[in-house]
Amino acid sequence: MRRTLLTYLLLTLLGTAGAGAQTLRPVTQTGNTLRDAYGNQVDPSTLPDNLEDSTNVDIKSLPPKLYMWQVSDLLGERDLMPADTTSLDFQNTNLVEGMTGHYNYLGNLGSPRLSRIFFERRDDEPTLFIEPLSSFYLRPSEVKFTNSNVPYTNLTYYKAGSKVNGEERFKSYFSVNANKRMAFGFNIDYLYGRGQYLNQSTSHFNAGVFASYIGDKYQMHAVYNNFYMKMNENGGITDDRYITHPEEMEDPGGSSYIPVNMEQTTNRNHDFYVYLTHRYRLGFRRETTTIEETQDRAARLKAQRDSTAIPMDTLIVEEFVPVTSFIHTFKIERARRTYSAGIEPTGEDSFYENTYLQEGSSRDSTTAISVKNVVGVALLEGFNKYAKAGLTAYLSHKFSRYTLMNMNTELDRPTPVNYKEHEVYVGGELAKRQGTLLHYNVNGEVGLAGQAIGQFRVKGDIDLNFRLGKDTVNFYARGYISNTLPSFYMRHYHSNHFTWDNDNMSKEFRTRVEGELNIEHWGTNLRAGVENIKNYTYLGSKALPEQHSGSIQVLSATLSQKFRLGIFHLDNEVTWQKTGNSTVLPLPEFSLYHNLYLRTKLAKKVLTVQLGADVRYFTAYHAPAYQPAIQQFHLQAANDQVEIGGYPVISVYANLHLKRTRLFAMMSHVNAGSGNRNMFLVPHYPINQRLLKLGVSWNFYD
Repeated sequence: MRRTLLTYLLLTLLGTAGAGAQTLRPVTQTGNTLRDAYGNQVDPSTLPDNLEDSTNVDIKSLPPKLYMWQVSDLLGERDLMPADTTSLDFQNTNLVEGMTGHYNYLGNLGSPRLSRIFFERRDDEPTLFIEPLSSFYLRPSEVKFTNSNVPYTNLTYYKAGSKVNGEERFKSYFSVNANKRMAFGFNIDYLYGRGQYLNQSTSHFNAGVFASYIGDKYQMHAVYNNFYMKMNENGGITDDRYITHPEEMEDPGGSSYIPVNMEQTTNRNHDFYVYLTHRYRLGFRRETTTIEETQDRAARLKAQRDSTAIPMDTLIVEEFVPVTSFIHTFKIERARRTYSAGIEPTGEDSFYENTYLQEGSSRDSTTAISVKNVVGVALLEGFNKYAKAGLTAYLSHKFSRYTLMNMNTELDRPTPVNYKEHEVYVGGELAKRQGTLLHYNVNGEVGLAGQAIGQFRVKGDIDLNFRLGKDTVNFYARGYISNTLPSFYMRHYHSNHFTWDNDNMSKEFRTRVEGELNIEHWGTNLRAGVENIKNYTYLGSKALPEQHSGSIQVLSATLSQKFRLGIFHLDNEVTWQKTGNSTVLPLPEFSLYHNLYLRTKLAKKVLTVQLGADVRYFTAYHAPAYQPAIQQFHLQAANDQVEIGGYPVISVYANLHLKRTRLFAMMSHVNAGSGNRNMFLVPHYPINQRLLKLGVSWNFYD
């Protein structure tokens, strides 16, 4: 905790110093004297160039301008994105179940989760244990970089419930430019969920710093993130009837007194990474012309009266045209997980089928360290009229070391067991990112040495944007084919209750094709896809890794449709899925989200108001269960089969946006206790009862 507080204080001081270095202060002129907002005399030579001068009036800075982007993990390609200032559905931004309720989770803020939509599941996390924490863990490709003419800060705070069983989350983001090319900042994310049920509290903390430099020749992005994630585990409630048929049970005195299966049991994950991607570009300079609107107001007015074009100034400038890039990406990451149980029932009352090291308590741990380097050379698109696409070749090497517990019980002080793996890949990328009509990207790599031998991945996407009447239609196609080994922790793991060494696992062979059609003016988005998997690897009914030797096919289609009548809106999303083997890969057939609201502007159109209610629903199926000792979802046990789903979750909310401030109030799960009361997303883990949630977000540009 001491290191956490020191990190927080250090980042706050850095942000304060950076803001002070670039803050543009209002300046007032009286006679020949300039004074700042504190009455101090200001030397005119120290004023920035972007201040407008006038006599006896405030001299104010230009309006804030900023843009954001993210980078790809592998080659550090930039992907521009809009700044996070939208107000629509702000009330859903902190939900563990996701914006439209696609995830199953244990009920508390920050708890492990698993998407019910198969095509949304991701398997590229640093370890198997980080994957269920995707609502909190931030990958390098998800870090937002900002370039702005003034310091930019965002503070966001969420709160729900009371100090006894409520939840809170505080997020801060700060970015400042040292000059027009170089920027740096930090982010802080603190989450604390006390939980409505016994022994399920969560406490997560992330602090990170980032920097970017975007020059003509040299470009760089660097990230450091440090995560502490702690969860108390209760193993679920002892009897579902406390929720589904409370009249049959003795009243425990509220949800916080319902008996659970575990006490004094905790999962801890500590992960940090350093990520650097940079490139040096070679090219040439050429002259080009730019046309700027004249700043002479009288001339503009005269032109308007004369119904002629606005006067323009034509300038001849030089621009840098990149031809070739030399790329290097580096990432080092360390992930450590510990599982502690101070008290465990033994004998017939044991929660586990096997115990290998000690009875009555557990202290499991594992550590993974990886170092990855990627070097590449790229021939860039657009340097002449024949270069219609960019071509990149790269070589990657990854070294990984995994530390597991020694299962030899005959040793007094057994030393940990280390596994080392090397992976060498050669790959290439063909991409067209410029223009508006057509973009595409094809990336493929094949293993050359180490564990990578025999493995390959090829993925590609294309988007076509064309006019249909007065509307713009976007068509996207995506696909991939891969032949890869299951992750290390699906092949090896040692602990008190679960142990496996599967050296003979076959490679998973996957093929997927997806298509997407988007017509923004109609509010229509249609996605459909099919995936075929051979040697599908999963955790079976005993929470042990298994492989299905045959093929499994998954079909999926999602239709999102928005309707509007004046200020009234109805947003809908319907997902249909079909799995070729529901025993090995269970999925709900339908997943629905509907949001009915009115949205309008008040107070001279500076206040945006959204008032409404939404509902989430999916058809019943045998949803994966959760095993705390390995922190994973797995198939339900053969002697404990329960159906999850067929129960709507309804919430009502008010969402407001006033200038730079967003705030909401939401009563989630207003229908708690009604209908069939099957309020579970994971077997034996009920979701929260009716709960008032509040949130506010401020943007600062100074």
